Amino acid sequence: MSTLLFDLTAKSYAKAPIRDQASYEKKLEITRTYLRPDMRVLEIGCGTGSTAIAHAPYVAHIDAYDASGKLLEIAQSRVQEAGVTNIALKKVDVTRVALPDDGYDVVMAHSVLHLLADKETMLARIYRTLKPGGVFVSSTVCLDEMKGGWKLFAQASRVLPLTPAIRLFGKDHLRRSMTDAGFRIDHDWAPNDEAVLFLVAKKPEAAAA
Repeated sequence: MSTLLFDLTAKSYAKAPIRDQASYEKKLEITRTYLRPDMRVLEIGCGTGSTAIAHAPYVAHIDAYDASGKLLEIAQSRVQEAGVTNIALKKVDVTRVALPDDGYDVVMAHSVLHLLADKETMLARIYRTLKPGGVFVSSTVCLDEMKGGWKLFAQASRVLPLTPAIRLFGKDHLRRSMTDAGFRIDHDWAPNDEAVLFLVAKKPEAAAA
């Protein structure tokens, strides 16, 4: 995945206000209903670290991965300023790094799945790295349901060196991808009826090996 765009825009992205603060706060609130003090969490695509910092007081440890070094520099600064000691930041292309089987209680991936060339393989890896009964929390832009020139932009992104290759799919497609991977969808919410889909998907307690 190309990170050039994220590296170039990291500072401006960090300064920009959250577009829908109320929806963001609701996602945090929903996620926290699944968290416990003994949990180990993996966040894929942690960006500037805001979500990891927000959840850190509620869990034992968070591994926060991102492929953009510039975003991680900002995340490291924010973690230090917040005085948080249970977040481990790492520059990682998560599509290539090994993930431990049954290694985490929770995996989070926000604004990530539509940037993956093969999200089905990534979902299978997330399923394996979750402990039985673990949860996968995701917020994904389902660009196939957005108006405007997104299809043209998605096609262009596959040849432009600055941007990751954007994938077009709808909400129902994403839900099927989750269930096909073995997950049971436990919470399903589309903020303000937009193209964003927030899902909490559970790995069954007695998951097949």
